[in-house]
Amino acid sequence: MLPAERKREIRETVTERDGCSVAELAEMLDVSKATIRRDLRDLEDEGLVERSHGGALPVRTVASEQSYSQRGVQNLEAKRAIAARARQEFQDEQVVFFDSGTTTMEVAKRAPGDVEFIAATNSPMLALEFADNGRDVKLTGGTLRQQTRALVGPTGESFMERTNFDQVFLGTNAVDPAAGLTTPNEAEARMKQLMCEKSQRVVLVADATKFGRKSFVQFADIETVDLVITDAELDGEMREAFEAASVDVVDGVRE
Repeated sequence: MLPAERKREIRETVTERDGCSVAELAEMLDVSKATIRRDLRDLEDEGLVERSHGGALPVRTVASEQSYSQRGVQNLEAKRAIAARARQEFQDEQVVFFDSGTTTMEVAKRAPGDVEFIAATNSPMLALEFADNGRDVKLTGGTLRQQTRALVGPTGESFMERTNFDQVFLGTNAVDPAAGLTTPNEAEARMKQLMCEKSQRVVLVADATKFGRKSFVQFADIETVDLVITDAELDGEMREAFEAASVDVVDGVRE
């Protein structure tokens, strides 16, 4: 196995298991503990894991931001389950905005073919997905962020300010009862804020890893959301926050 492939396996395993020991990784990959420690140092330097005593943890710092390709391979089963449930939220003759992201991509892939709606997005990748399926789509325009492949900036913001949507399928990096919905990048936060402001209904699609966390920039309060769809089993403070804000919750979804 090449070092780059081994490091990818380490990163994905640490994320999926919410932490892993050096011994476990060495046994799984059939390499020495010294090799694993060296790989973990490299991954920590790149901001992809956090080293702990005897192993590593997923990155949880408020400023961390994974690339689109990194996020695309994580929690895919959960994202597909969320998308399968989100399919029920489509209605005829609506204008629907799709936030850029890997969960919203799964929602786009599962959009019902027998429902007539106008799609809009700030994601060239989602736009191509719709185009490949013969559906017209409006693209915001703007500057492409390489990290997330989202369009941001004044051109995109101008599009958002001129338009209105019946519904938005919204993604987020983190959700916290007090901090609300947050993301690492200010330009993306502004686009997400406009998505919420310009949509009659906000449907948050987020997997279990997003809850109980905070990121750098807030773009919406809990009260902004109308419906949350997640594979997480929400309880405690998080559920109470949604209930207090009269947000409908569909949790624990499975495909």
